[in-house]
Amino acid sequence: MTTAGLVLAAGAGRRYGMPKALVRRGDRLLVQLAAGVLAEAGCERIVTVLGAAADEVRAAAPELPETVFNPDWATGMASSLRTGLTALEGGDATAAVVLLVDMPGVTAEAVRRIIAHAAPGALVMGGYGDRRGHPVLLGRDHWAGVAATATGDRGARDYLRANPVRVVAVGDVADDTDMDFP
Repeated sequence: MTTAGLVLAAGAGRRYGMPKALVRRGDRLLVQLAAGVLAEAGCERIVTVLGAAADEVRAAAPELPETVFNPDWATGMASSLRTGLTALEGGDATAAVVLLVDMPGVTAEAVRRIIAHAAPGALVMGGYGDRRGHPVLLGRDHWAGVAATATGDRGARDYLRANPVRVVAVGDVADDTDMDFP
């Protein structure tokens, strides 16, 4: 079984003041960090969904393994999730690990723990004490259902609440804080 990685990095970052894919953390962009975490964790194919400032992101991070453009990026995360899952449909991945570009505290070890439960019928989320968060693994059997129910900035949240999800503790090796403000 293979697990693909999916980085959602299409937003304009209105609260942040710029697209978060272009935000630097140290010597790298957040989008480079997210793709690197997925690669280090063992994802065989990594797709990054771009939208706002897509050309600038591609120019600043030409080594991103594969990018797709979400023409509906302004409608919210759900359209980016659908775009990414559609891009993965033609491959052989049995599951996809989803990372958001604005969560640089999610580590490769956290992703590996989630991938350990990958299967076509799996739904897995990272656990941070009593909270569920990223990384999120969506087994291939769920991609159509996630795509059909994803709306606005809720992404797969409603689908995950309506279905059994395995929660894997990752809070000891990761931080799920998102960067909403500079």
